[in-house]
Amino acid sequence: MLTYNVELTLDDNGALLVTCPDLPEVATFGDDEQDALGYAVGAIEEVLAARMAYKKDIPLPTPLSKPVETGKLHPVRLSTQTGFKVLLYRAMRRKNVTKAELARRMGIARQSADRLLDLNHASRLDALDSAFLALGQEVAVELRERAA
Repeated sequence: MLTYNVELTLDDNGALLVTCPDLPEVATFGDDEQDALGYAVGAIEEVLAARMAYKKDIPLPTPLSKPVETGKLHPVRLSTQTGFKVLLYRAMRRKNVTKAELARRMGIARQSADRLLDLNHASRLDALDSAFLALGQEVAVELRERAA
């Protein structure tokens, strides 16, 4: 769904610093590559949640021009649910639709609309689908073979 690229840099203490070119606020550490990439998911989700809370733009991930460009960037795939919520947030901003307006269009309580954008809440896919429809958009699902 959404895959952001992170850069791992060895620091003075032997830990790996994780940064994300698309989301400059992302900064976390790990003892090794696996540890660092694991922490990267949480760090990216925290930044996305903060940007949503403060009504800031969220950029889509920049695609790599080459497969893992010279080993410098590492892909970090977010959950499908997080991806849907980020795309819903972006669609709402693009169309200047508030949570209250989304709730009105969907015929649901404002609190329910809040949950659709809460990255820590497990929303039902049909509710997210209804939210996109309320914005005049349609979810299309594509299944692809995973790159090796």
